[in-house]
Amino acid sequence: MADIDLSSVGKTFAGTPALRDITTRFEDGEFIALLGPSGCGKTTLLRILAGFETLTDGRLLIGAREMANAATGANLPPEARNIGFVFQSYALWPHMSVRRNVSYPLEIRRLPKAEIARQVDAALGSTGLADYAERMPSELSGGQRQRVALARCLVSNPCAVLLDEPLANLDVALRASMQGVFTDFHKRTGATMVYVTHDQAEAMAMADRIAVMDQGRIQQFDTPQSLYERPKSRFVAEFVGRGTVVPVQSVDKAGDTVRARVLGARVAVQSAPTQAPLSHVCLRPENLSIAETGDLRSKVARVTYMGGKYLLETVTDCGARLFAETRARFDVGAQLGLTITTPWAFSED
Repeated sequence: MADIDLSSVGKTFAGTPALRDITTRFEDGEFIALLGPSGCGKTTLLRILAGFETLTDGRLLIGAREMANAATGANLPPEARNIGFVFQSYALWPHMSVRRNVSYPLEIRRLPKAEIARQVDAALGSTGLADYAERMPSELSGGQRQRVALARCLVSNPCAVLLDEPLANLDVALRASMQGVFTDFHKRTGATMVYVTHDQAEAMAMADRIAVMDQGRIQQFDTPQSLYERPKSRFVAEFVGRGTVVPVQSVDKAGDTVRARVLGARVAVQSAPTQAPLSHVCLRPENLSIAETGDLRSKVARVTYMGGKYLLETVTDCGARLFAETRARFDVGAQLGLTITTPWAFSED
């Protein structure tokens, strides 16, 4: 396995930048998710790691090996990179059994038959496919086909595993079970894994760290908890999780306590150490509680049952839309008092 280093990586298509100055490092053995809206550059970045796209700018190393360098023109082809790739469409050979699909990468390397059998058996066993070895892809469920694609990737002992929205074609229940398959696979193999998704629930459930991308740049690269609780920009605060970003009207400090005026209410806030003035707060549902004598007055605009609790979308007197959670049901149009408790505040240019 290996770490992945990207230095000033850029990619342009027909004069339009798809990636801009990506400089970061994925540590050996990490499970990394690339998360962002459609067109943000996450799949382009994955394809550059795989060797399916060439660099316009920058340099890529995997382990100690230079995979690509725009300045020198160096670019190792995909087959020379020892990287596994799991496609959204599975990309299985329909005329080959499960065993042959998994063994094919080793066959083209002309490994001894006994060694191929040993590695294939290990890969099938690790993905729970030993009993399906002689079946054809048409005889498998979507989840089983995805496991075959994972086993085929694993059998070559790659230095990194790249996954391009591998659960997008599965139903909701199967997606949840396959998340467990991927996380178990990662723990068992210790592989460096880079996983592209637009589904933040997937990313939050599986990844060690998440790179949130927008307009070809990594906006924040952090743990799931930090992205949710301590976003560094308005885009990340609004894209990750449910919440509302509102401007800070004023700030005052008393010792270690920082207070801000938010929507007309003066509340204690959390923030990172910074010299820049705090400009916004992110109000998550857990920062808001219902109270008769609250900081704000609001009206319930929508009620969504979430299983054991209700999500209330409310509108304050000044027009801000806030989300609160409660076990009690409220009707649309009900008037509520909301108390704000220590939201996260951040600075943004």
